Amino acid sequence: MAEQSSAGKRFWNRGGIWRVLLLAAVYLGVYELIGFLIGLVVHVEDGRHGGTDSAASVFFGTALPLIITSLLLLGFAASVGWLKELFSRQALGGRRWMWIGLIVVLVINVAALLSIDYGKAGIPLVGTWLFAGLLIGLVEELVTRGFVVNLMRKGGHGEIAVALASAGIFAALHFTNLFTSEQGLGTTLVQIVYTFAFGICMYLILRVTRTLIAPMLVHASTDPSIFLFGEFHTTGNPLILLPTLSTYIVIVTGFILLIVFLVSERRRRRAEVAASAS
Repeated sequence: MAEQSSAGKRFWNRGGIWRVLLLAAVYLGVYELIGFLIGLVVHVEDGRHGGTDSAASVFFGTALPLIITSLLLLGFAASVGWLKELFSRQALGGRRWMWIGLIVVLVINVAALLSIDYGKAGIPLVGTWLFAGLLIGLVEELVTRGFVVNLMRKGGHGEIAVALASAGIFAALHFTNLFTSEQGLGTTLVQIVYTFAFGICMYLILRVTRTLIAPMLVHASTDPSIFLFGEFHTTGNPLILLPTLSTYIVIVTGFILLIVFLVSERRRRRAEVAASAS
């Protein structure tokens, strides 16, 4: 057993893009299987795929699969000895302009939360969505800003590749919504572009704050605000403009920050090469 554990640690600690793809595929398969099995026992609509009208649908359709998945992911991280390095202060920091991603996403989320008709939504549904949001932030950021980033760095990839893999895997994972929800291809493609841009923002938040907890919390505030605003938004509130246009705001912000990041990283690498040569 000890030899198997050691072999598993050696395998994952080599890192690299193929291990990233393997881990993402296993995670997605396990998560969807858990949701499917729960759906066979408890007949409620998935809260993330349309069932947002009751606390029960959100809990059993969204929160419960994420509770089980989060325990499996944390168990995996512990088994390969990654818990400390994932949740400790990151060695690689960021630049001040990277705060823009955090500010834009938080401003949108706060505007959405201030534009919700809480009386109509009801405390049970709001509370369940906030709880589910914490789990969404934990699971999705642990996979994409935790495991993916860690594996890419262990594989010797530069930060440009790390950022693109982190955001790309995050976006690709949402393609399954085409098959597990009633949304069409066009909506799914827009969602993939949005999640890629959102993933870039989350990566930059990881860099500038040097902690995985930060993107987890920012992400945790995003899904509840999006779904609750979409179902129970108020009228006549000028703040509704931001969450209404949030998809496009995040896309534009994410891709502008990506361009700035690409230029910044290339300059940083050239400076490092010049410093080592001298």
